[in-house]
Amino acid sequence: MIQKYVYGTPFETEAVTVQMEAVCGAPAYGDISLENGFCFTCLLDAEDVVYGLGEANRGINKRGYRYISDCTDDPEHMEDKSSLYAAHNFIVISGTQTFGLFFDYPSRMTFDVGYTRMNTLTVTCENADLYLYVIEGKTPYEIVKQLRRIIGRSYIPPKFAFGFGQSRWGYRTKEDYREVAKGYRRNHIPVDMIYMDIDYMQDYKDFTLNEENFSDFPAFVQEMKEQNIRLIPIIDAGVKVEKGYDVYEEGVKNRYFCQREDGSDFVAAVWPGDTHFPDVLNPEARAWFGDKYKILTDQGIEGFWNDMNEPAIFYTPEGVQRAEEIVKEFFQDTQGKVSFFEAKDAVLGLSNNKEDYASFYHQANGRQIRHDKVHNLFGYNMTRAAGEAFERINPEKRFLMFSRSSYIGMHRYGGIWTGDNKSWWSHILLNLKMMPSLNMCGFLYTGADLGGFGADTTRDLLLRWLALGVFTPLMRNHSAMGTRDQECFRFEGVEDFRHIIGIRYRLLPYLYSEYMKAALSDDLYFRPLAFVYPEDPHAVQVEDQLMLGDEMMIAPVYSQNAAGRYVYLPEEMKFVKFLPDGSLHEEILPAGHHYVKIALNEVPLFIRKGKCIPLADFAECVAALDTEHLTMIGYPSSAYIMYDDDGVCKDYDNPSNRRILEFV
Repeated sequence: MIQKYVYGTPFETEAVTVQMEAVCGAPAYGDISLENGFCFTCLLDAEDVVYGLGEANRGINKRGYRYISDCTDDPEHMEDKSSLYAAHNFIVISGTQTFGLFFDYPSRMTFDVGYTRMNTLTVTCENADLYLYVIEGKTPYEIVKQLRRIIGRSYIPPKFAFGFGQSRWGYRTKEDYREVAKGYRRNHIPVDMIYMDIDYMQDYKDFTLNEENFSDFPAFVQEMKEQNIRLIPIIDAGVKVEKGYDVYEEGVKNRYFCQREDGSDFVAAVWPGDTHFPDVLNPEARAWFGDKYKILTDQGIEGFWNDMNEPAIFYTPEGVQRAEEIVKEFFQDTQGKVSFFEAKDAVLGLSNNKEDYASFYHQANGRQIRHDKVHNLFGYNMTRAAGEAFERINPEKRFLMFSRSSYIGMHRYGGIWTGDNKSWWSHILLNLKMMPSLNMCGFLYTGADLGGFGADTTRDLLLRWLALGVFTPLMRNHSAMGTRDQECFRFEGVEDFRHIIGIRYRLLPYLYSEYMKAALSDDLYFRPLAFVYPEDPHAVQVEDQLMLGDEMMIAPVYSQNAAGRYVYLPEEMKFVKFLPDGSLHEEILPAGHHYVKIALNEVPLFIRKGKCIPLADFAECVAALDTEHLTMIGYPSSAYIMYDDDGVCKDYDNPSNRRILEFV
């Protein structure tokens, strides 16, 4: 059961797609105060578990820390960070009382989950203008599925998007892309996509191509497609201020950019220098910006990734002036009135400054609204702009789309990647723990930068991370300019990379099937063990193993120099390892705790008792995958219902997309 409560005058985020009547009175759970903004509090018993919050730091169980929904461009994802790129305001309390809460509020919101007081959950925001959805159910899994039903179907990408992708900030010319393609194809390492970061553009201008390096772009796109490789360009949130640039000129003429209070176009510096932000909360401006993606789809492009859409701000003219005044005063100060730290903070605080976010406005829902009051909706609506445009460009075709910043509701238009992580072992574990929480909030097409974006990766770290990435819907190796080259073919022992990425393709019939079934039935692709084994007191403690679909459990290795790891099995399972010679190690293990050996060039998985999964032969791209002649592994005398379609069209409910595979 779901009850909707209304406080003040909420902004219509359109996160919820089902019309619901609001109820009067107070929720059955917790206490609400409206004296100083909005405050929800409830007591937590010692054994209560708190799930949710989507893209948030730390563990699957969110107890013991403070999380702030405030979409933030911050690449330093350490344990002390309370805000990341997204705002997913959904939590489930599981224990003495089990209920869910979705706070539909588009500005900064704080979730104190036993941080200030160990036994108290406190959720606060500045303005008491929001919708609160209270969801009752017997289990957290049931509650999650109820939320999923009211927020709309999750985005479904084309099938090629489930292949492996290679990316790097720094590919500048056609030859750079040809070298990457050649490196993978020559070494027979599977790949389906090569991503184009900001350097493909002319002077970092959206929807342009570098005139010198990418002449005759449609022919180059086709050249890559002939190798079964799609080019996936990035689109940034800021539109360069430059006379003669048509996107800029049109936006200024039609008042499609965010404006200052005085009606002038707001200016913020990002990669191109001075930029304007498209007012994607304004339906007319959103449609205009979305239609610009056609410039590239007309040249053969079939997928994009949206970036810098928190929106990120390097600095503003006003911010520079504020900092200049403080720094100037510091250097002229002879009496110690201005501290060194104050001057330092003034410079470091130029980026993503709160004063800047409070100084520009949107035209939304028929009224002008200050950006910081709806800050968390920008990335959502930038990606929505693209998703809505794709329906106009080719309504029968699926396009690849994922974003850095998001809010619940964006899950209908695209997936997300988890942003600028580091080549740290701890970030493999963070990647793993984040996946089910994202699924709970509707985001199924998700993944991290495998190998780490920032810092220098190592061969063993990349292999271990790829062995997790085998299972995430978005499987992409991405790294930053100035870091060690991270393409798989550049490391010694290239056969190990061929083997591990090849396992992704061998498992794709199952992975794609489970993704589609989850999307079409508003279910989860990844689940915490406790969702599947609610009566098992040990399962709730396990955060480094996940259930994938109804048949499989994964338990990747995430520690340096580890020869294996401990796993907990809630029931008997078949332990399967993909060995580097192409064979399988299969061993039935009883319920309980086990230590399993897993070499660097092996990928483990566990199949539940009485279940089986399909396995394809090795293929170097999704188009070459043979889904008609499959091998079944797991428990004999079982069967699997496999979903498979053409991966392009939207004929999702065609009965021919499902077939029963028997393992005799």
